Amino acid sequence: MFLEPLSRGHRSGWIEVITGSMFSGKTEELIRRLRRTQFANQNLIIYKPHNDIRYSKTKVVSHDSNSLESVNVKKSTDILKVPRDINVVGIDEAQFFDMDLPDVCEKLALSGIRVIIAGLDMDFMGRPFGPMPALMAIAEYVTKVHAICPHCGNLATHSYRLSDETETVVLGEKDKYEPRCRVCYNMGDKLDFRATNGKLKKK
Repeated sequence: MFLEPLSRGHRSGWIEVITGSMFSGKTEELIRRLRRTQFANQNLIIYKPHNDIRYSKTKVVSHDSNSLESVNVKKSTDILKVPRDINVVGIDEAQFFDMDLPDVCEKLALSGIRVIIAGLDMDFMGRPFGPMPALMAIAEYVTKVHAICPHCGNLATHSYRLSDETETVVLGEKDKYEPRCRVCYNMGDKLDFRATNGKLKKK
């Protein structure tokens, strides 16, 4: 479990990245860390991309239905308008932001703000997703979380798309995606079993 490093004053900003496949608990871990900042009476604000409306337009919501109020932004530079009294900035679904996000986070950290980011490391094709590689490179702390592959029980590292859509960004949940380990992901539709409602059955 991630434990917060010792803060040494108003110039002690840093960047944390929480990453992994879909259904691995990224947003859950983001919310956990942000709630701890609330317990410490720190001022926080949470941002998410405007196109993430799966659960709520005004909240960051995990798959386990935990939530915190958030601010929708269209471009990452809007995050630089953060109020002056903020100590902690949370950013969810970072993979959907533009490529200016790493520079934005660097500026926030240099101003003394703790920046906590959650996002997919790879898209459905297994390619590095948006600004995530650059964010992981500049972060002081990177946490990679894992789901469980429903086909073999190993750690899942990939997000396998069940639908036939080919666009990089396709919002969806268990109706369109499932977590898979490297081997099961590369087997694609050749698998003899598919997860359905948490159970395995033959195709």
